[in-house]
Amino acid sequence: MEGTGGRSIVSLFLMLLLSLSMPCISDAYRPGDIVPMSKMGLYHSMKTEWHDMIGRHCPIFAVNREVLIPIVKPMGYTGADAYKLSFQVGREKFLIPWLFVINRKGSEVPMIEVHLRYSGSDLHGVTAKVVDMPHHYVEIHPDIRKQFWDPQHWPKHVLVRYTWQEQSEIDVTSGFYVLFGSDGQPNDVCINLMRGDLQMWSLSDTIATKFLHAFNRSDAFFILSIYVLQSSRDKLARFVRERVAESSMPAGGVAKVE
Repeated sequence: MEGTGGRSIVSLFLMLLLSLSMPCISDAYRPGDIVPMSKMGLYHSMKTEWHDMIGRHCPIFAVNREVLIPIVKPMGYTGADAYKLSFQVGREKFLIPWLFVINRKGSEVPMIEVHLRYSGSDLHGVTAKVVDMPHHYVEIHPDIRKQFWDPQHWPKHVLVRYTWQEQSEIDVTSGFYVLFGSDGQPNDVCINLMRGDLQMWSLSDTIATKFLHAFNRSDAFFILSIYVLQSSRDKLARFVRERVAESSMPAGGVAKVE
């Protein structure tokens, strides 16, 4: 009975981890996907609502590119104050704080540089800054300078440059070697890592320790796999598919996973 109860607790814990991980898999991006983006304007202490940007003005996942985004004339605009823009990027809604776009110091045409960090199919973060548009670009497109500084010309257009930086992913093999001993059992590092999470769920230190040591090799490997892979959605999806294939494989046969 005690063994059956322990297995039930382990099964419930695995189901909880999977339920927390499944939304991450569905939010994954693929190269070439449009990354949704919205913008908000601020002029003279008056903010606009968040407005979704159309696809051709948004970032494309893992693709460096430049776009011209239109800026409509803000209500009550006199040119006395600076006009600022803020952006939300991705389904994760990474926030880009206010950027001075119009009436900033200097006479150069502004350009917004947006730097996006990713690994695999995950968007990890976004930063942005306003810089002077390169002179060679202004020379090729002289109308941009003229129209931008013309107080009667609206909407104005601002060049946005999206650049992507790929970050190294988790070294899963090395991570498992650190978390598990040579016999495949969770070591003290593994136990301490997960004990901290269990204590966040109001479990005492004694209960958490007994709970973790009750796992057999298969349970511990599966749980720690989810634990390590949770920051890499594509690897997590692949890992789940492989585990499903193993569990559904008939004796002497090969299971098919769609």
